[in-house]
Amino acid sequence: MASRLLRAAFCVAAVSAAGAGWPSVASAQVANFHPCNAQPALPICQHGYGRRVAAKRWGAPPEPLDPDAAAKAPLATRDPAGEIEKLKSTTIFVEDMDTSEVLFARDEAVVRPIASIVKLMTALVVIEAGLPMDGMITIDASDVDVPSELPSRLAAGARLSRADLLHLALASSENSAAHALGRTYPGGMTAFVEAMNARAVALGMGDSRFVEPIGLSNENVSSARDLARLVYAASRQPLIGEFTTDAQYSIDGRTFHNTNMLVGRPRWDILASKTGTTREAGDCLVMMVRLGGRNLAMVLLNAQGLSGSRFGDAVRLRRVLDSRVAAK
Repeated sequence: MASRLLRAAFCVAAVSAAGAGWPSVASAQVANFHPCNAQPALPICQHGYGRRVAAKRWGAPPEPLDPDAAAKAPLATRDPAGEIEKLKSTTIFVEDMDTSEVLFARDEAVVRPIASIVKLMTALVVIEAGLPMDGMITIDASDVDVPSELPSRLAAGARLSRADLLHLALASSENSAAHALGRTYPGGMTAFVEAMNARAVALGMGDSRFVEPIGLSNENVSSARDLARLVYAASRQPLIGEFTTDAQYSIDGRTFHNTNMLVGRPRWDILASKTGTTREAGDCLVMMVRLGGRNLAMVLLNAQGLSGSRFGDAVRLRRVLDSRVAAK
């Protein structure tokens, strides 16, 4: 009964939240927030000079990279139990979406803020609405002035196609792009948030609630079980699969990098993915991956530790899952 009442209240709460401004904005990942910790694929984080500029701008040096997130990290183990002990994420869930078999679970029913994982639902709503992907949208001041620690790389007045905005929102997690997609939805932002919550109900995401299309508000919440359903539904949309698995994307002479460090690595068959980071949500990662002939939803929320620990956790989980397959 409580679950039904919660679902019924989604749209009402979402509309009032959207009208009143985004509550509980998480302005930083941790006390020593640094963008190179949150998004190591950002161009500014790729080189020594850029990292020094970022450190000066945000006032904290980037942390060392989790060794298991490195490009040459091994994908095999003889000690699965040891790998499990090293997992840094508070919430973990891996499900075979073809058979509904749960392969790994930790606090999968806990409802938490999900940061920019929200953008998967944003993309799903935009695509399923049948809006023209070649329609041109002008970035305005409200898109650029979203309350984020990371500055937008899109300037007010820029004109981009809806497809370009969707690409930027998914691959490089551009907040302004996601806001523009919601703002220009038929009926505006209020209607867009209503559509997000209605789609969540249709997917059976009873633990989920959305109040804006970017992920900056801590009132955007979900559980790992729900997010497995979301990333699976998103992966079945070809554009979302294509855009979230582009390692980089260039537009108007600027290159945008994917925020998922695993995208583009030859030994990973990623069907769809999205990262997210705020102080309350921590470092998050959801992916649909093809592994051992199985279509797996992998959800990692609130990863702690070194920079890239969410990606390190994905590697550690893969080692564990591969060892189980090999043992059969």
